[in-house]
Amino acid sequence: MKILVTGGLGFIGSHTVVALQEKGYEVVIIDNLSNSNLSVLDGITKITGRKPIFEQLDLRDKPALVDFFNRYDDIKGIIHFAASKAVGESLEKPLLYYENNLTTLIYLLQQMQEKTIHNFIFSSSCTVYGEPESLPISEQAPIKPALSPYGNTKQIGEEIIRDTAKAYPQFNSIALRYFNPIGAHSSAAIGELPLGVPQNLIPFVTQTAAGIREQLSVFGDNYPTPDGTAIRDYIHVVDLAESHVAALERLLNSRQKDNFEVFNIGTGRGSSVMEIINTFETVNDLKLNYKIVDRREGDVTAVWADTGLAEKELGWKARLTMEDALRDAWQWQQKISSK
Repeated sequence: MKILVTGGLGFIGSHTVVALQEKGYEVVIIDNLSNSNLSVLDGITKITGRKPIFEQLDLRDKPALVDFFNRYDDIKGIIHFAASKAVGESLEKPLLYYENNLTTLIYLLQQMQEKTIHNFIFSSSCTVYGEPESLPISEQAPIKPALSPYGNTKQIGEEIIRDTAKAYPQFNSIALRYFNPIGAHSSAAIGELPLGVPQNLIPFVTQTAAGIREQLSVFGDNYPTPDGTAIRDYIHVVDLAESHVAALERLLNSRQKDNFEVFNIGTGRGSSVMEIINTFETVNDLKLNYKIVDRREGDVTAVWADTGLAEKELGWKARLTMEDALRDAWQWQQKISSK
């Protein structure tokens, strides 16, 4: 069965391609390589023994996308990762984020209607909840005004998919609201590969440990949390990847209760920035150079997931630990730094 993965050479996308291939699916990847690297194909092949089909394509190029679907007329489902994803950058370049994250989604959904492809998984985010009123956050928590254009594109994206599902009863869709993916494949064949200065915590941690960055900045130590630093739900990327396979099989086996569903994908546990730093130092037996700086605009105090719905309906549960993730992330960093 042929599954299209957009952004399939990115961090989450590449691990999901591995999970799909290990389950026997044939994968076609679309990626424009704007925040990824062609070498990831070799890493995927090394892990699974099979090279996925790859098409270098920018989803904003509608004629090229139409041509793609004319050539691949046997796709049974789409997992859509391709998007710009940095909160800070989205505050500086909002129009880029609205173009890249929303027009591409619309073009994909139009082609799905044209080619009668019914199964769609959307890469959403816990940013849709904003600053939560209570913790842990369940899927019933209110969607609040977004704190960044990035977060807003995820909210609007979900609305576009929900409206499409209402208009086309045969269209089946799931939005997975990720919390904070970290780590790398335990083989160190694939991992997070940010271009330029990392926007996420863990690549900055590992690059600081490797001497690529002089110092790690901790954004704020005056949050109303036990140690004053912000709290997030950090999930191993391999666990996150496997949730997509579970969601896809729910779609393919017609187990949905509604043709648009949302699920939180996290561990159900919150960890502070300082807890991440201390754990990283302990499991990898090293010291990090870090300093406390001002808070960042758009950051919320604390977020972690209620994962009960995903556990019940998808039969999926995170199984790897933060220690696993931080060990794997450092192993991956050491590998790419030695090249």
